[in-house]
Amino acid sequence: MALPWRHCWRWASGSTRTSLLETICCFNGGSATSLLRGTGTATGSGNEVRFHRAGLLSPRQKVNQHKSRFLYPTPKPCYCKKIHSDAKLEDPFTLAQKDLNHLYDDIKKELFVSKSELKSICDYYFDGKGKAFRPMIVVLMARACNSHSSRDGDLLPGQRSIAMISEMIHTASLVHDDVIDGSDKRRGKTTINEVWGERKAILAGDFILSAASVALARIGNNTVVSVLSQVTEDLVRGEFMQLGSKENEKERFKHYLDKTFKKTASLIANSCKAVSILVNSDPEVHEIAFQYGRNVGIAFQLVDDVLDFTACASQLGKPSATDLKLGLATGPVLFACQQFPELQGMIMRRFSSSGDVARAWQYVQESEGVDQTNYLAQHYCQEAIRQISLLRPSLERDALIRLTQMVLTRDK
Repeated sequence: MALPWRHCWRWASGSTRTSLLETICCFNGGSATSLLRGTGTATGSGNEVRFHRAGLLSPRQKVNQHKSRFLYPTPKPCYCKKIHSDAKLEDPFTLAQKDLNHLYDDIKKELFVSKSELKSICDYYFDGKGKAFRPMIVVLMARACNSHSSRDGDLLPGQRSIAMISEMIHTASLVHDDVIDGSDKRRGKTTINEVWGERKAILAGDFILSAASVALARIGNNTVVSVLSQVTEDLVRGEFMQLGSKENEKERFKHYLDKTFKKTASLIANSCKAVSILVNSDPEVHEIAFQYGRNVGIAFQLVDDVLDFTACASQLGKPSATDLKLGLATGPVLFACQQFPELQGMIMRRFSSSGDVARAWQYVQESEGVDQTNYLAQHYCQEAIRQISLLRPSLERDALIRLTQMVLTRDK
């Protein structure tokens, strides 16, 4: 006899609305203080001692731990244990390609203007050579939610529009970021502010954002408009947060993670939530979509912050060590500060003194900051997997699971 699906896809775990640090510390049986300060009794091999001091499991311990409660909350009987074990997980980019074939053409239609120079500026980054990472997540989430809601076939027009809007908002924010940071390279190209000047770059970013707002209004769903409007507010607040720091070590790390959500993850999280709203009225489904986007988005940025220390400029398409030169203390630096307290003063003066950038770079290389930031990204991806696994199995859902692996292993 067929069993009701609802009995299967909901876990019997308690509330998941704890902070990231609480979740990680709970997973490892430690405390927020031990994670930030590296306290605790060290046992095991040298590598295990290193991870234990950070309040983390070593890779070997992680492999040996059988079905951790972080990934497997206490379940009621579940009748779909073989979620994706018998088949190779779909490549996310391949699976989403059909829905993204006309993405950039559609964006250019939204940005159509008679003034040739403005059109050239606005089209500059929409050349089809970008990864389209955010629209890909959005269309996969849309299809996963559609399957969960027993709706097959093409994406809803509004869902397709949200994928397009997510790329427009993202690109507009990049144009403005490059002006603020004085960047001269983006995606392997000379930045708009270098080619056309700062004033025209700012206006072009504004125009792209306004066109995205018009497209959003056309969807005609007030809840979706409200959800995606939050993204713009978060982007601005995140930029202001980036201009400041905290003296207290624990507060500084929370500040960094909050800023990371607002500047990077909010767009992904709220776009995922928006496409779920259009097809399903269940707030729990909306929360699953939001939490998947939130966790993947933060993990993506954590890896990006690591690459600033480990990848060369040709891989990144922009200069390396950019964050330090901008005075920003990202995850690798904040973790390194636990081992090298000398970084404290550099962080507070935003690496502005002569030799600060070079010394900070060296401290990070000699510390476990990169490893610990990567491990933190793994925890976010594990939570993303836990969230998306609550949806009914589908090719798109499994592709979103595989996407977490790609986020962690990317090199640019």
